[in-house]
Amino acid sequence: MDEIGYKTSNAWEKIGDKEKIFSYCEGYKNFLNIGKTERECAKEVIKQAEKLGYKNLDRIIKEKQTLKSGDKVYRNIRNKAVILAVIGKKPLEDGTRMIGAHIDAPRIDIKQNPLYENTDMAFFKTHYYGGIKKYQWLAIPLALHGVIIKKNGEAVEVAIGEDENDPVLTITDLLPHLAKDQMEKKLSEAISAEAMNALVGSMPYDDKEVKDKVKLNILNLLHEKYGITEEDFLTSELELVPAFKAKDVGLDRSMIGAYGQDDRVCAYTSVTALFDVNDPEFTAVCILTDKEEIGSVGNTGAESKILEDFIADLCYLTTDNYSDIILRRCLNNSVMLSADVNAAVDPNFEGTHDKFNAAYLGKGLAILKFSGSRGKAGASDAHAELLAKIRKVFNENGVVWHTSELGAVDKGGGGTIAMYIASLGVDVVDCGVPVLSMHAPFEVTSKADVYAAYLGYKAFYEKLD
Repeated sequence: MDEIGYKTSNAWEKIGDKEKIFSYCEGYKNFLNIGKTERECAKEVIKQAEKLGYKNLDRIIKEKQTLKSGDKVYRNIRNKAVILAVIGKKPLEDGTRMIGAHIDAPRIDIKQNPLYENTDMAFFKTHYYGGIKKYQWLAIPLALHGVIIKKNGEAVEVAIGEDENDPVLTITDLLPHLAKDQMEKKLSEAISAEAMNALVGSMPYDDKEVKDKVKLNILNLLHEKYGITEEDFLTSELELVPAFKAKDVGLDRSMIGAYGQDDRVCAYTSVTALFDVNDPEFTAVCILTDKEEIGSVGNTGAESKILEDFIADLCYLTTDNYSDIILRRCLNNSVMLSADVNAAVDPNFEGTHDKFNAAYLGKGLAILKFSGSRGKAGASDAHAELLAKIRKVFNENGVVWHTSELGAVDKGGGGTIAMYIASLGVDVVDCGVPVLSMHAPFEVTSKADVYAAYLGYKAFYEKLD
């Protein structure tokens, strides 16, 4: 039966080396604490890449240099997405080995004209970003992150609420004593999006002649600290994110609880796997995109031309007689792991999964042949031949993995960047880390799965034929 049956493995038991797992995950937790926004993630990845000798691809182009096997390059896309590559021994025409993840996460955005006063309290108006359960974001400490572009063009980075001595913001909730009407509503209707206003102050400015003294006091504090005026909010990108740091979960410290693990767990494991790849056969590429949580739109999302343009530049800089057909052949011969998280089975919520085809915490990487919803809508649905190649590489290199599906049929579903990359002609399959409480302010992963992802992604870069 062992020879003809199929049985999943426990990642802790199969990997065995708990010290390596715990050590690797300390670096991951630090990354989560540094990168609370897509801008901060991109900045940290570039910082680490440059320490390892990665060169800015746009500078190479400007200086009319060329690329050769072993060269390491990156491109910063508007400070919100990053693509990195290690040039391989084989010509680009033979294809690449790519892993793609996203570095944006569900959050609460600050509106462009946000600040107002009501009943001697000051608030920020907000607009939530991505798929959230609104009630989860009430009555928790929130940090303010982002960038403000001042009238003179100066960019001011904002991060309030992360230091132990910083104040935090919060979105208030209704006390249960007065919540009879609220609690009779559906969860999706109990909290109005327009009522999710962040409390930012209650102290009046010391001037008896002015109106909205609390609002003025907040503006004055911001002006003193950052030199900004109220009009500068119009040219800002400010986000509210949970103010707490990544923590070990469980008495055995076997799990990680943190904000933004969807999909920064796959971003970190894929980019650190790339960092440990040297002189590969095929050019190895890691793409970290923005905007996945709202449909991969915009010129920093996977639906844009950023990856195609990057690959075109690599082809041009490694080829004597470049033509468009080389790019087309490169893309059609390339393989990608769409590195996005999957919903782990939660025994507290029975019936949401087909347990024979579900992702489980502690069983390693979860390979998702298709995502989407209902009748596989919005999925690229990977070919059996591709799955066989990935299966072979993982099995031959001791990678702990299992197959999965995003919930029971007709229970919901979701998408990834896979369909957008597949439209370029690339063979793509989703492959990521199982997560509990996905899209909540505090998501949970298994440390063994995190390390299994790193091992799997590294094997993919180095070993896939």
